[in-house]
Amino acid sequence: MIAELLNRIIFLAFDILNGASVWLVASFILAGLLHNVLSPDKLQRMLGNTKTSSIIKATLSGMLLPMCSCGVIPLALGLYYSGAYLGPTLAFMTATPIINPAAVLLAYGFLGPQIATIYLATGFVIPLFIGLTGNKLAGPELHAPGIDTEINLVELESGGGDSLAQKLRSGLEWGFLDMGVSVSKYVCLGMLLAGAIIALVPPSFIQQYLGNPGMLSLVSIALLGSIMYVCAVGHIPFIAALVASGAAPGLAITFLLTGAATNLPELISIYKLIGRRAVAIYSVVLIGASLLIGYLTNMLLTDFVPLFDLSKVRDTVGIANKFIFSTPAALEYLCSVIVVGLGIYSVWPRLKLYLAERMA
Repeated sequence: MIAELLNRIIFLAFDILNGASVWLVASFILAGLLHNVLSPDKLQRMLGNTKTSSIIKATLSGMLLPMCSCGVIPLALGLYYSGAYLGPTLAFMTATPIINPAAVLLAYGFLGPQIATIYLATGFVIPLFIGLTGNKLAGPELHAPGIDTEINLVELESGGGDSLAQKLRSGLEWGFLDMGVSVSKYVCLGMLLAGAIIALVPPSFIQQYLGNPGMLSLVSIALLGSIMYVCAVGHIPFIAALVASGAAPGLAITFLLTGAATNLPELISIYKLIGRRAVAIYSVVLIGASLLIGYLTNMLLTDFVPLFDLSKVRDTVGIANKFIFSTPAALEYLCSVIVVGLGIYSVWPRLKLYLAERMA
């Protein structure tokens, strides 16, 4: 019985990882390239300060990337450890999974212009507010520490005579062997915890709970969205079905915001690689703002009538599909193996020592 449960947890965790692994590996590459190719002085001028304009730039950049909350972790941390301040880092990390062009189009097609417009506005306002709060309340984690960090960072040099090829090579090494190893360890742990939750709480129960409008509340939907792994694009049709079945429109907003922008691997990574204050700012402000927006949405849309025009939905889905990157299954499995391999590599010295002691 226990062996079957463990097998199910591992299978579910790997299945969840498949949905994010391609973006994770892509983020390792992008983070490494940004770290070594983008000059630190330029990054400092753009994001290495407490200016509101820097947070706006980070938010708008995140809104254009069709990336999930797991995939954005190494990219955002790469920016942070390359010189970006905490505010722009958290703003980018919030905006990227919440909203993107495909999600906006699908929201207008499935949820109607009223909910979709609120969703679009909050997709900009909440990351901006989280970024401002991060800069205001941050302590030592306002910017990345020096060389003595858990991630063995290379020194940032504004000059240097390395060729572009050398910078690319060393950047990829940093992206995978430093950032990738550190992030993968916590992502794998978070995926196992998510798999355990799904295995212990059957999806049928969750769907039945979500599908019963009388049982739903803004607080419960926010808490549920915070621990679930939700992709904004993939869950918009599900949210539309909830609203069509009678759920309040504010629930759709709250679930999309908390579900898309928070999950266990992401929260664990922020906690371990930036600090407890950063994860507290991120999660408390995001959940609090999502509850407030959901409440205000219900107040504004008291006479809301669900709009589900099938012909309009088909047109919207056709346009949205052009913004969605569909990955082959083989590539997903390959990237998942890479992430798991990096996670094992991160704990291999301790694991090797443990095995040696057991054998002795």
